[in-house]
Amino acid sequence: MLQLREVRVAHGAATAIWDVSLHVAAGELVCVVGPNGAGKTTLIDAIAGLNRVAGGTITIDGEDLGRLPSHRFCDRGIAIVPEGRRLFTGLSVRENLELGSYRQAARGERASSLERVLEIFPALKAKLEAPAGTLSGGQQQMVAIGRALMCRPKLLLLDEPSLGLAPAIVLEMFAVIRNINAGGMAVLLVEQNVAMALEVAQRAYVLEEGRIAAEGTPGELLASPHIRRAYLGES
Repeated sequence: MLQLREVRVAHGAATAIWDVSLHVAAGELVCVVGPNGAGKTTLIDAIAGLNRVAGGTITIDGEDLGRLPSHRFCDRGIAIVPEGRRLFTGLSVRENLELGSYRQAARGERASSLERVLEIFPALKAKLEAPAGTLSGGQQQMVAIGRALMCRPKLLLLDEPSLGLAPAIVLEMFAVIRNINAGGMAVLLVEQNVAMALEVAQRAYVLEEGRIAAEGTPGELLASPHIRRAYLGES
């Protein structure tokens, strides 16, 4: 489905991502973990079309995305939930959600998509007409995920969905992510919470200083002394 081959991304003269290769199969949940500054957001933004690649290729279902303008990535079935949610705080929850269905293919399914989002996040039913900026952090993350689902993607990109949330809400969010994937949607999750990410993922990549430092199943990575020391705080 999604394939990155030796992708390089630069910010001006500085290279942030070096020769990264990874893949996500249809219906798979894959995570990319790593420390702050490793390049995780740069990587996921490149997959979403928000950062242009300086080298290598990104393909989805065999189509090279390198020549597409950024707004066409969504037409290829890619949706991103960005770090920090980036809602339109002065607009209502309903308006924020409906912005996710601007694609022609999604517009005709807007009502059914909204119904599905409210089934996933029933707490939003009573908040539909409230300004998004008045919601709690956890509710805002629900809106951000719901907005992405409104475009009916085949690949959902999640950038640090646990950021700034209380532990109980983090558990709820990861349960939702697992359920979305169980419904057949492919998910690429970028996350600093390594323990939680490895708990839900089927495969994982470790990104350090812009390069893939390790990859494998959660069990394989958890067997690595380096991973356990660096990311799980074990001595």
